[in-house]
Amino acid sequence: MKHMTKLLGATVLAFPLASGAQAQECGEVSIAQMNWAAAKVTTEVAKFILEEGYGCDVTLVPSDTVPAVTSVAENGEPDVITNFWLNSAGDAYDKLEEQGKVKRLNSVLQPGGVEGWWIPTYLAEEYPELTTIQGVMDNPELVGGMFNNCPDGWGCRVVSDNLVRALDLEGAGIEVFNHGSGETLATSMGAAVNDKEPWFGYYWGPTVPMGKYDMTRVDLGPVDAEVHGRNQNPDTPNPGVSDFPAAPILTAATTAFTESNPEVTEFFSKMSFQTSTMSKLLAWADENSASYEETAVYFLGNYKDQWGEWLNDSARENLAGLLE
Repeated sequence: MKHMTKLLGATVLAFPLASGAQAQECGEVSIAQMNWAAAKVTTEVAKFILEEGYGCDVTLVPSDTVPAVTSVAENGEPDVITNFWLNSAGDAYDKLEEQGKVKRLNSVLQPGGVEGWWIPTYLAEEYPELTTIQGVMDNPELVGGMFNNCPDGWGCRVVSDNLVRALDLEGAGIEVFNHGSGETLATSMGAAVNDKEPWFGYYWGPTVPMGKYDMTRVDLGPVDAEVHGRNQNPDTPNPGVSDFPAAPILTAATTAFTESNPEVTEFFSKMSFQTSTMSKLLAWADENSASYEETAVYFLGNYKDQWGEWLNDSARENLAGLLE
């Protein structure tokens, strides 16, 4: 990765304007850095842009969903929480909003955390009927007669198990294979795609495999919130058929910070990645053994049309060399 280290150094040296008056206007910004890959890429991108474009002094605070909410509630810090999975926080975050302590700024991933049942795109192109669950059940041999299920203990396992029951997948001639770990689930997908073999199963994004392999989502029908809620109960007596809704993944900031830092707040209100783009970034990092900082530099160098729209005029001027 020597070439990436050189690129990082050259990129940083290209922006001498971030010190001085602009830095005094921005001041210190603390951002919760969640402990998963997509979140770390996001915060490294934000850190670079805020420091070099807005002149901020950025601190990344290692955290996780519940500790971040607790810290904001008790201490009013960190200033910004990004890559916040709303459905993992229970009602704790909602209480902070109701109390006026935080403000929701943006969905940092669009459409959010994506879950579903998938087949390789080459299979969908050869057999378009497989893009719906009925088409899969009518042609079990075309997907290898197997559904690759989540490992035991995962939330997706409960939902998928209930979908399997509601659809009577096994009655349609499709064996359910319950993977023992996330690693074997990912490996099964990769092995099938590399050999151009059939594969049918659950996966989610943003993740390395969803960025590395070209997959097509199988349409399970419309999302029904009530049915999906029932399917999240392992003991539900009446599972139904509903596709997986996208999980909202937010950026939020303390109300005090939004009031005292309107320009940085505006930046975070615009900073948003396509979930598919984040998966591609994670795949690139995996293939190149790149750090999160190096992955941020790769994004800045190759997706200028996306992040350039997040900037105000002053930051755009400071980062003009990278935007050219």
